[in-house]
Amino acid sequence: MSLEDDKLEQQLIARDPDVRLMVQVRGDVPGAFETLLERYQNRLVTILYHLVGNQDEAEDLCQEVFLRVYRARRGYRPRAKFSTWLFTIANNLAINHLRGKGRNPSVSLGTGTDSRANAVGASLLGREGTPSSQMRQAELADLVKDALGVLNEDQKMAVLLNKFEEMSYAEIADVMSRSPAAVKSLLARARNQLREQLEPYLLAGERGS
Repeated sequence: MSLEDDKLEQQLIARDPDVRLMVQVRGDVPGAFETLLERYQNRLVTILYHLVGNQDEAEDLCQEVFLRVYRARRGYRPRAKFSTWLFTIANNLAINHLRGKGRNPSVSLGTGTDSRANAVGASLLGREGTPSSQMRQAELADLVKDALGVLNEDQKMAVLLNKFEEMSYAEIADVMSRSPAAVKSLLARARNQLREQLEPYLLAGERGS
């Protein structure tokens, strides 16, 4: 490792506790890999589930992501946040999986995801809450599910990373091998499409409130 690489690694270790954990995984520190798995497994399965539309496939892909992380541990040299590296692997695997099956499935939201779906819908529409106190959570979740289903793979990934993982344009750009400007454009188009899908319902709720 060069002096410059070592300096960058120390900076990232100081800023990102998950980079520090992954460096421990590289050094075979007991329990480090299990801690990373515990921190990211559910989050990763959620993202993959929204991308591939099947719980079993999402769990299998998550397992493959962490298998690749473990196999790559010896050569790990941090260049960015750990989450950026992890979701880059996940994005590539998910896209290859979808293209291998020749499909771009609609999103299927299962138990426990309604609140996150509602948050996506509300935030993308620029609203802090629902327009009507009588709007049912499950009903909005169904609408968000259908709305997300109209997005293409890249738009969907950008939305999920932005809203679920709270990643910046620059971080999403690193994950998706795009420029920050391209990510901004992706998210803008996605917001417009989601707004078109959800606005009639929200307007109806406002009229009924």
